[in-house]
Amino acid sequence: QVQLVESGGGLVQPGGSLRLSCAASGSIFNFHVMGWYRQAPGKQRELVATITSGGSTNYEDSVKGRFTISRENAKNTVYLQMNSLKPEDTAVYYCNAKHTTVLVSIRRNYDYWGQGTQVTVSS
Repeated sequence: QVQLVESGGGLVQPGGSLRLSCAASGSIFNFHVMGWYRQAPGKQRELVATITSGGSTNYEDSVKGRFTISRENAKNTVYLQMNSLKPEDTAVYYCNAKHTTVLVSIRRNYDYWGQGTQVTVSS
């Protein structure tokens, strides 16, 4: 019912910039939280940044001040602007969306993932 598709990854030099996009298709949702995760070779997947439906954001410490997460709710799209990129940022970046509904004390949780987009920072 919901599909997340990332785009914007690629090869960039250290100090360069990339802008990742994640578009939701299928059933229309107002996601409570959308975010970006990344997984580097030989590493576990880690949280990069999240943004709530109200616009509140949080970032992993190593990207704070360099990355900016934003969303356009009417387009069901979330973005990650990445500046001052470092080789340590090299990873596959995954889009994530979470949604919860509560009706008569019945809680339903929804968790969606994109297929990932490769970001490589190298000279």
